[in-house]
Amino acid sequence: MTIYISILRGINVSGQKLIKMDALRKSYENMGFHNVTTYLQSGNVIFTGNEFEINDLEQKISRQIEKDIGFEVPVIVLTIDKLQKIIENSPFLKDPDKDQAFLHVTFLSTKPDYFDRVTIEDKKQNGEEIFFTDSAVYLYCPNGYGRTKLNNNFLEAKIKVGATTRNWKTTNELYKIAQQIIQDKN
Repeated sequence: MTIYISILRGINVSGQKLIKMDALRKSYENMGFHNVTTYLQSGNVIFTGNEFEINDLEQKISRQIEKDIGFEVPVIVLTIDKLQKIIENSPFLKDPDKDQAFLHVTFLSTKPDYFDRVTIEDKKQNGEEIFFTDSAVYLYCPNGYGRTKLNNNFLEAKIKVGATTRNWKTTNELYKIAQQIIQDKN
């Protein structure tokens, strides 16, 4: 069994695409997944299942949600190892002057092709920093994520891949829940 973390994009935001977490857990259980755990109301689901190709798994989950709930939801799936690498690779962790409350990760659905980094970086506001990798964009937004122009919609449009953003606390909690599932199984 493999531990997966799925991150749904754009649910339960501003009264749009409302999904109750118990209904979401039921959808995952209907697909045969185990240890299904949700975190917060924003579509973070940790679960175990057989070994899958990630793209196939993302499509399977998206189709099941559309069937059960009634609308399409983009889904990004990570293994626990990939999430761990994303956390460890944050360029901001080594800087003691960075308040982790202002760190965010934009998870990318696929490795982006060429994109104009300069156009994106030109949108940075006072004190903001951005760092790109093949699987994530790291943001430091000391004025708050709600005020940045480097938001998820902007990054998706400029990088031209699906994406969803989580704050640093949520990102780490997802990893902790996945680790707990490992411990409970042993």
